[in-house]
Amino acid sequence: MRRAAVFDVDGTLVDTNHLHVVAWWEAFRQAGHRITAHAVHRAVGLGSADLVTHLLGEARGQDEAAGLSSAHKVLYAEYFERLTALPGAGRLLRHLADDGRQVVLATSAAGDELSALRRAIDADDAIAATASADDVTEGKPAPEPVERALELAGVPAERAVFVGDTVWDMRAGRRAGVRCVALLCGGIPRADLEEAGADAVFRDPAHLLDSLARSPLA
Repeated sequence: MRRAAVFDVDGTLVDTNHLHVVAWWEAFRQAGHRITAHAVHRAVGLGSADLVTHLLGEARGQDEAAGLSSAHKVLYAEYFERLTALPGAGRLLRHLADDGRQVVLATSAAGDELSALRRAIDADDAIAATASADDVTEGKPAPEPVERALELAGVPAERAVFVGDTVWDMRAGRRAGVRCVALLCGGIPRADLEEAGADAVFRDPAHLLDSLARSPLA
């Protein structure tokens, strides 16, 4: 039976979390909101509308989500040509694919943003499929992105591992019934990731690749 390795992208494979923080912080500032960079960072990993609601509250978030999301999209797009993969990202995906795993991305990115992320990773030959924001109705921490990735891989939850960098990733993976690996390169503390459901924690993709034998991907 086939196995799958499902990956979040932002902060897990590509070094983007702090770029998102800056873009969201500026979008909120332009709209007249004082939101700390720390609060934004803790919300990165949620879909755009959910992130706005998380930071502004339900009523105001629903009213302003579309405008703030559009502003963030424009600001973040300035970085597309400078996005950089995290250490070992491409090598990790290729190693897992060569070992017979279905490598699937599960990301809230779509369109030009997703294309820029994939260019940065530079491992399209190893990626079997992608579950993007266009493929689901609910983003993380709902399990739907991970469940959709499992459908694309054609494997049950018990034959898959999900790798991410935020508490939202860990919660989504747990709800989907898969084992979860967390990476610290997104900037979230180890204790928070473990509390959210991480079975194992590593520094970055290179550290995970070097430690595969003692990871849930073994």
